[in-house]
Amino acid sequence: MTAAIQTSLTPAAPGIARSRSHLANVLHRLVRNPLAMVSASIILLLILMAVFAPWIMPHDPFATSMLKRLKPIGTPGLPLGGDELGRDLLSRLILGARLSLFMGIAPVILAFVLGGTLGVVAGYAGGWLNTVIMRCIDVLYAFPSVLLAIALSGALGAGITNALVSLTIVFVPQIARIAESVTTAVRRSDYVDAARASGASALLIVRKHVLGNVIGPIFVYATSLISVSMILASGLSFLGLGVKPPEPEWGLMLNTLRTAIYSQPWVAALPGLLIFITSVSFNMLADGLRSAMEVKQ
Repeated sequence: MTAAIQTSLTPAAPGIARSRSHLANVLHRLVRNPLAMVSASIILLLILMAVFAPWIMPHDPFATSMLKRLKPIGTPGLPLGGDELGRDLLSRLILGARLSLFMGIAPVILAFVLGGTLGVVAGYAGGWLNTVIMRCIDVLYAFPSVLLAIALSGALGAGITNALVSLTIVFVPQIARIAESVTTAVRRSDYVDAARASGASALLIVRKHVLGNVIGPIFVYATSLISVSMILASGLSFLGLGVKPPEPEWGLMLNTLRTAIYSQPWVAALPGLLIFITSVSFNMLADGLRSAMEVKQ
């Protein structure tokens, strides 16, 4: 029985070893990248801040006070000052990380699933199915991301759900094109031809031979879109097409604080500073992942 077990495990061992070795090499190269590690630390800190916001906020982020209106940074009891309604800006920035990160990450995840599926199907199937899918994708891809997001949000109406749907539609064509391109290249490789000649089904070939080789480039590209998603989501909220008051969200806070740019410029700039830091961190992390996974741009 022992010999039978060893025999049954032997064929899978090299593949598992190669997979673990590749993952270890990727992690090793990523850890040795200081910019990627700093960016990952900042993102982790922001995520922890968003998760534990109710426990670390010093004040109620919805409590208003005209006596604290537009107080400067360093005011006793208000470390980062007060907003246009006298609410504690630090508490609102901490709680606002929840919606800001959600609106930056969730659309990319949804687009990764939808666009990746469409791209892989189009790239592997080829022929008329590829033509139909990619021509439909090109219709959406022809519009600039900002204009398409504004048009869709304006048509659907303001709100978190509609903004999420709009941003997902914006990113699906971009991810689908990358997925179709890399899948087409993998489909023409020798090992796929060998698997097809051995009688393996299309579903088995895609699951065993295609996905493992295309998921890396698609994931790296999707990671780089998170910063764009955050900026677009903040822009929609700034225009009144995203998150609705009084919910704290960094783009919406920029909109409500824009009238204070001349009286308290540093207070008004804080939400924009957080958007900038978060976007740059995701970009640097995406670059680090691209280098670690040796994915060409």
